Amino acid sequence: MDRTTRSAPPTTGRARGSALLDWGGALLYAFTALLLVGGTPDATGLLRAGVLTLGLSLLAGLLRRRPLAALALTLTAATVVAYGAQRGDLTTDRHLVYVPVAIVFGIAVATRTRRAAAVAGAAVVLVELPAVAGLAHGPYEVTGNLLVTLLTLGACGTAGLLLRERREHRAELRESEVSEALTAERLRIARELHDMVAHSIGVIAIQAGVGSRVIETQPAEARKALDAIETTSRETLAGLRRTLVALRRAQPDEEGGHAPTGPAPGLADLDALTASLADSGVRVDVRTTGERRDLPPDIDLSVYRIVQEALTNVVRHAGGGVRARVGLDFSAEELRVEVLDDGRGVSARAGKSGFGITGMYERVSLLHGRFSAGPRPEGGFRVAAELPLPAVRTEAAR
Repeated sequence: MDRTTRSAPPTTGRARGSALLDWGGALLYAFTALLLVGGTPDATGLLRAGVLTLGLSLLAGLLRRRPLAALALTLTAATVVAYGAQRGDLTTDRHLVYVPVAIVFGIAVATRTRRAAAVAGAAVVLVELPAVAGLAHGPYEVTGNLLVTLLTLGACGTAGLLLRERREHRAELRESEVSEALTAERLRIARELHDMVAHSIGVIAIQAGVGSRVIETQPAEARKALDAIETTSRETLAGLRRTLVALRRAQPDEEGGHAPTGPAPGLADLDALTASLADSGVRVDVRTTGERRDLPPDIDLSVYRIVQEALTNVVRHAGGGVRARVGLDFSAEELRVEVLDDGRGVSARAGKSGFGITGMYERVSLLHGRFSAGPRPEGGFRVAAELPLPAVRTEAAR
């Protein structure tokens, strides 16, 4: 039987190395505290406190991954250094050796849970306050030492709490930004799918109705309607496939290649759009005024989708034999889009129950433009949008 050897994950080796460094630094810190007790009998409490504070650099890894263990170590080391001096040491600043304990306590408050920080604070107070009181030589010194100790612990704990709240606030802001981005992306995909499918289904429904009425009396017209249905459905399926492939980051197809994504539609596709509506009984006239120029991709796609949705509503609600006019007015600062028809118009109920007008309004709002839609006094319906355009650079500026 063949046996395969499995190597340990790289993260396991890194974790083992980190643990060795953490506990190695802890041993060096403990050795430093023992040197302060046996090797420096005449050192003042301030000097010992400075050495223990600087020695926290040896506990950098332990403070990052196990702050509670680092707190227990520093509390023990400070107590040993404070009470391990010779009897002749009558300095009044021995309580300063507990300053590193306050610093580590603040780090624990900032990085651990509130319950763990509260338990650690209670343990520090129960051990440190009696020790500090025992180091004093009189009632006034007891009061002063206790006051300094409590203020130091309180200041470090407050700083740790502020750092913790700031970190939590940043995390909430990141979650909110991610949620808003996901919502905006879902709305964008919904608008794209709605504009793509609603137009095609409207055309297919009209052509199916025409074919069912003339299938017995005019077979050629019925065949023509079926051809239009086939063409429209194939184009819709291709568009849906491109959208889904883009969402799935173009996963390989069955042949091992990648499905083509294709360019997004724009003003260049308006002729094909109006031609597809001719067989549905809607005659569309496109008029362009001003100096036509290339548009940014987002504006180009939005203008196409607005015209597409407006003409789809004409097919749905205005009935056959309707004329529609699409106006594109280019100026130096904005593009005005207007779609007019002379049909029955869209009822208020239809406008509120669907998503077409809402989607057009959202597209225009995202581009910081103005949008209006409503029935015309003389009959029909009007959709208008004004989209700001980027400034045209002159030759001198280029």
